[in-house]
Amino acid sequence: MASNHAVAYKGPGKVEVIETDYPTFELKDGPGVNPANVGRKVNHGAILRTVATNICGSDQHMVRGRTTAPTDLVLGHEITGEVVEVGSDVEFIKVGDIVSVPFNIACGRCRNCKERKTGICLNVNPDRPGSAYGYVDMGGWVGGQAEYVLVPYADWNLLKFPDRDQALEKILDLAMLSDIFPTGFHGAVTAGVEVGSTVYVAGAGPVGLAAATGAFLLGASVVIVGDMNADRLAQARSFGCETVDLTKGDPADQIDQILGEPLVDCGIDAVGFEAKGHGSGSGHEAPATVLNSLMDVTAAGGALGIPGLYVTGDPGGVDEAAKKGALSLSLGTGWAKSLSFTTGQCPVMKYNRQLMMAILHDRTSIAKNVNAKPIGLDDAPRGYEEFDKGAATKYVLNPNGLIPAA
Repeated sequence: MASNHAVAYKGPGKVEVIETDYPTFELKDGPGVNPANVGRKVNHGAILRTVATNICGSDQHMVRGRTTAPTDLVLGHEITGEVVEVGSDVEFIKVGDIVSVPFNIACGRCRNCKERKTGICLNVNPDRPGSAYGYVDMGGWVGGQAEYVLVPYADWNLLKFPDRDQALEKILDLAMLSDIFPTGFHGAVTAGVEVGSTVYVAGAGPVGLAAATGAFLLGASVVIVGDMNADRLAQARSFGCETVDLTKGDPADQIDQILGEPLVDCGIDAVGFEAKGHGSGSGHEAPATVLNSLMDVTAAGGALGIPGLYVTGDPGGVDEAAKKGALSLSLGTGWAKSLSFTTGQCPVMKYNRQLMMAILHDRTSIAKNVNAKPIGLDDAPRGYEEFDKGAATKYVLNPNGLIPAA
């Protein structure tokens, strides 16, 4: 049997590459596995040899100790791989296929899946609707920052790339289909971006840059990205975004300088619950800051797309309310301006095939826009450390050496 190595959470601020079990078609007990899922048969699944698996800001929340994630949890929900084995119930996915894995685990059978709400599948997580690989409170499905990973409901979940050689040639772009590109695009769609829209994206991390990329795909006339990190703002400018430096204060005045008015048509929150206050001397955590500022700068009748992560349990929250995910939102502002809000996991399968076609036919350069950089699995601790320090880079792990050299 093949060996398997994976990236595991070892406590706040620490990850390690460990030797772990090769996947089988049964969900076994382990860190974070819901007892009701132990022994669950996965004959509908496939085992993948990982081609690319990315470090995500959502992983970083756990690694910082900002969730209730257990020690030794194998991380990783942004997975692209080659099928090496299929379960007895798999009909259409074949050994040798190169596939993208939506980070949402979905059964394809429940009411929500049939309504394309794959982010809140009812059958894969005994704790709550919705599941993901290698993530706290998501049912205990083993993460994919590993050499090999099990994917359940393979015929339903896996997006097969039409041509192997073309896929490997564009693998850094295609690796973004598992999460951040659909997630950012979902933020833009739910914010109501259309031809001619003016858009403000809060956050210049990979999801924010993906949201900006998605907004341009949808026809936005101006995309403004706000952040406190100069390198990340420079990365946003590299593909045509205007930028707002939030160390200089709230975004309204700087938006006014760009557009001639302090309002945009559409607002996107790509930051989430670890948001910080704005202005000189900023850096203190103020988790409602982004949502409240977005309500201020979004025109009446507009919409907010909120792909940024918010949690119900945050041990490091700034106060008792924040530790439960209860934030001091100016909901009255939102109500008075008739703003719409869309939150929650992106239903990746709603967008991933269309975005794949945009990549394959050279209509977008998502890997370039987010500054994707492949590194070895053993370099994962360094990648986490640099990402946590604000590197303007999307780190793509290359566990099996299958990503071609540039």
